[in-house]
Amino acid sequence: MSDNKSEAKKDVTKELQKVIRIKFHNQQLLNEALTHKSYAVETVPPRRDNERLEFLGDSLLSAIVSSYLYKTRPQDDEGLLSQQKAQLISRKTLYNWAKEINLGQYICLSRGEETTGGRERESILANAFEALLGAIYLDRGYPTLEKFILQRLKQKKFVQRRDYKSQLQEIIQGKHKLVPAYRVIKETGPEHNKTFEIGVYFKKKILGRGTGKSKKEAEQEAAKNALEKLEVRS
Repeated sequence: MSDNKSEAKKDVTKELQKVIRIKFHNQQLLNEALTHKSYAVETVPPRRDNERLEFLGDSLLSAIVSSYLYKTRPQDDEGLLSQQKAQLISRKTLYNWAKEINLGQYICLSRGEETTGGRERESILANAFEALLGAIYLDRGYPTLEKFILQRLKQKKFVQRRDYKSQLQEIIQGKHKLVPAYRVIKETGPEHNKTFEIGVYFKKKILGRGTGKSKKEAEQEAAKNALEKLEVRS
């Protein structure tokens, strides 16, 4: 029975390698990238899950995206580059990239996660995609990983200037001669993969809320939410 499972596992990972057009030298790295923690704790002996590879992939993705934007968008300032980076490394983007390669069908999940829709869950797919990036880097090196990421970046549309914070500040300052304040409402997730919820306030009244993978992204979302409530369209 275990031999059949092993063969099935080899088949699906072989199929994934064809999809991403990258052949792994170390099959174990790919297996690890596809192992959700819920599955790892159920195996005997316990397997290593993909969280360490996720941490590595997240850092590498950020570096490659930053370099790409710096080289290809010389006309954009730091603020707009930060907005573009936030969009390109967002959980939604990673989820969409994972869906493009049908990553969900290759992930090892516990029965509980499987029956509750884990193969389609945004967080599981996004995290597994980052783990896959980490595995590609360790197995095939930086150039191969960079090529894999750039192929996807070149298909993305860039964020145009939508500095919601500046728009909101102009409106508030114009009416009241004061500026709004931004405060962290809560932080969730592990240290290497936090999600921030931030509120924008004026005279102790909350105008809007926003979430993001960085404080800057969350502040922009909060300002956007406030503008929508004020019925201001950019």
